[in-house]
Amino acid sequence: MRLYYCLLLFCLLTNFSGAQDSLSVDIDDRYREDQFYASITYNLLSNNPNGVSQSDFSTGFHFGFIRDMPINQKRNWSIGIGLGVSSNSYNQNLIITETSENVNFSIDDGSLGNITKNKFTTYLIDVPFEFRWRTSDAETYKFWRIYPGFKLSYLVYNSSKLKSDLLNTNISNIGAFNKLQYGLTLSAGYGTWNFQIYYGLNSIFDNTAQLNSQSIDSRAVKVGIMFYIL
Repeated sequence: MRLYYCLLLFCLLTNFSGAQDSLSVDIDDRYREDQFYASITYNLLSNNPNGVSQSDFSTGFHFGFIRDMPINQKRNWSIGIGLGVSSNSYNQNLIITETSENVNFSIDDGSLGNITKNKFTTYLIDVPFEFRWRTSDAETYKFWRIYPGFKLSYLVYNSSKLKSDLLNTNISNIGAFNKLQYGLTLSAGYGTWNFQIYYGLNSIFDNTAQLNSQSIDSRAVKVGIMFYIL
């Protein structure tokens, strides 16, 4: 009887070992990478008119989903197309005021006294496109990646807040912002931590935004950290 139980235990262990072997070789050859993303950026303004400068720390928050579509058998080259949302604030010295007829832009000249807050914020729906290269495979979760791309964004809401000794304003849905914004992107790194940059190719404002009879052609530059999640 003892011999019988030993033989039974041996058979069970053999079957379990065989099952483990079959699981270990059952590798997903249809895997996809980096389906969700989240990032935090430091926002800059470039190509500003004379006198326009930034102050304090300007931030951006970005979240979305990207469909990863490998284009080679090894699946380390792919195209990513996604959909996301973002909010971007810009602290600067551009005074934005609104009358019943139009929106006015001017530079802080000290006439408003001490200014404790002066920023405008944009809320966007983002459509990112990425051409992806990585060193991953179906069993590797930390790998190098380089993802150059292009991002198309649609402005759904904007606001401008000013707090000073002599004037407080809170304006929203300002018509002088470009509804459609786009730029080049690059994400690169290893594992969890990835560097990200966005360079805007068109102005944040449309041609109705004038400062001293000149168009405000300020463009967004965003530098930060990108987190990808399967």
